[in-house]
Amino acid sequence: MIKLIAFNEKDIDVLTPIMKSAFDEDSHIHLNGQDGGPDGYDNGDFLRKWFMHPRAVPYTIYLDGQVIGAVNLWINTATQDNRLGCLFISPEYENKGIGRQVWTDIERMYPDTHCWYTETPVFSQRNHNFYINKCGFHCIRIDNPKDYMNGQFILRKTMK
Repeated sequence: MIKLIAFNEKDIDVLTPIMKSAFDEDSHIHLNGQDGGPDGYDNGDFLRKWFMHPRAVPYTIYLDGQVIGAVNLWINTATQDNRLGCLFISPEYENKGIGRQVWTDIERMYPDTHCWYTETPVFSQRNHNFYINKCGFHCIRIDNPKDYMNGQFILRKTMK
């Protein structure tokens, strides 16, 4: 059973190694064995900066009572154009439909959303597959498409 519970500061210590593992796994697959992720992904600074931000709407992801990941949203109640900032799940739970279920739950939680936006690295083909083929996002732009390390797919999902 998957649950999304409001993220709080005490979750940082539990989630930092999960985040490091998830981002390193993606980097290993796509970047020839390198570790890597956004600044602070490996020491809790990323979670402190973005998940504890006053306008962030973060959740810790639980499976059968165990913490397995987190998701950070940015909800704009004025326009209902919302943003998925970050979603990660422990590699041991990947490819089991959990990410898709988490996304379905988020869509149900925010039924007034007009559009969802997110971005993901050019190199991360697994993320492209997840967001486009599993969650229904469309690529609307590629920033720095020739820069394999720093380029970004900009994605949007228009809700009905």
